[in-house]
Amino acid sequence: MVRTPDDPQVLLLTSEMFPFSKTGGLADVMGALPVALHRAGVRVAVCTPFYGRLSAGGHEVRLVQERCPVGFPWAPITAEIYRTEYHGVPVYFIGRSEYFDRRYYYNTYSGDYFDNCERFTFFVRASLQWARQMKTAPAVIHAHDWQSALAPAFLHYLRSSDPFWKDTKSVFTIHNLAFQGRFSNRLFEGSGLPTEAWNQEGVEFFGDFNLLKGGIAYADAVTTVSPSYSREILSPKFGCGMEGILSKRRDVLHGILNGADYDVWGPHDDRYLPCSYASDDSSGKIECKKALIRELWLADQLEDRPLLSFIGRLRKQKGIDLLIEILPQLMNKGLGVVVLGEGNLEYEQRLMELVEEYPGTLAVVIGYSEDLAHRIHAASDIFLMPSRYEPCGLTQMYALRFGTPPVATAVGGLIDTIVSYPSPYATGFTFAKPEAKLFLSAINQALRLWNNKASWRSMVRRAMKQAFTWERSAEQYVKLYKSIGMTIESD
Repeated sequence: MVRTPDDPQVLLLTSEMFPFSKTGGLADVMGALPVALHRAGVRVAVCTPFYGRLSAGGHEVRLVQERCPVGFPWAPITAEIYRTEYHGVPVYFIGRSEYFDRRYYYNTYSGDYFDNCERFTFFVRASLQWARQMKTAPAVIHAHDWQSALAPAFLHYLRSSDPFWKDTKSVFTIHNLAFQGRFSNRLFEGSGLPTEAWNQEGVEFFGDFNLLKGGIAYADAVTTVSPSYSREILSPKFGCGMEGILSKRRDVLHGILNGADYDVWGPHDDRYLPCSYASDDSSGKIECKKALIRELWLADQLEDRPLLSFIGRLRKQKGIDLLIEILPQLMNKGLGVVVLGEGNLEYEQRLMELVEEYPGTLAVVIGYSEDLAHRIHAASDIFLMPSRYEPCGLTQMYALRFGTPPVATAVGGLIDTIVSYPSPYATGFTFAKPEAKLFLSAINQALRLWNNKASWRSMVRRAMKQAFTWERSAEQYVKLYKSIGMTIESD
């Protein structure tokens, strides 16, 4: 059957997508992967929630269906479907104000929203109902993280009851195994899944309803966002309790490294920077450093001293506690440190206390600013990423392209993207375990090399030439789609 222009071969489900919604790396991935698949010749579309905080990003968003039937959590319930186009990719927004018109996407400082299970079950069911109205079913439903993880479970049972879905396959991508969507077992009742899904091989997890486990259990293929992470999560250390079912499904488990969107993240033509620069000319990076020092009211003498930066969530996973522990020792070296992020209130408070102790050399910005993140990457000399685990990581890829060698823990995607010193091909520095003394030792190693200007410039040039492109990642996804029986038609 011939598809209409809006009938996708691949339908991606995601809880956030740059530039429309963003809390972290998932949004950046979902802003780039669909576009890369489209450019690879795949007819692709995206379903994502219509948040009250939605940014139109300069794109026209229009209502295409006012009452799309969903029937969850009660029979007459419906969704509004909105549509826009992003670089040739149709994007459908699933709207219902009581679920998505909120200040935050998933939680407040007090904790997760009490109805997150209901909100994202609704999102998945509404997305499938919208797709059901198309003339032809998608060849693949590709769900991302726990918020979309029930899609493979629903599809598994729909294939046997509705001929429309009989040839549709599913792929589930784990962006961070630690966030699972784990809820009370009573919420399974009425979810729309049949009772046979409630077992140890399905969505049941130690008596709870686990959405992410549903994606792992029922998808035709399961992926993680880096090869190293796909191996790590088979062990109890990184498996977050899922190592058992992941080991059982290891034959369908794949690690596909995320890419970086260099059209957005790169110093060659960045609208957020005061000037551009390239690997063979560092003068622009020096000017970016001077500009950031003035912007953040740092001391002028830092222009000639190392400037270190951290951008990320202020959570233990990201190792912010390790940075806080060694900050006094770093400050005593006469260098500068910039921190951008938000998260744990205790970490936020401690960082602001340290700013009072080290005025002019430590700058902390609580929150997240897209434009400031670009300027920090461009202005810094060394990027800090002491993660306890890192499924892929994107900020180290951005740092490399901006000529800011990272100091990072040797875990997950950081292993796959950073060549560690003293290799002659080194692009950064890694340390074996998330311990403060090892982190500090690696920073000291970087500082020593920074003082050797010729060697440092060589590393910076190598770092800036690294190319973790989405085109390469898209090719691997297309290959995966084909391997599980899907025929990818060209437009």
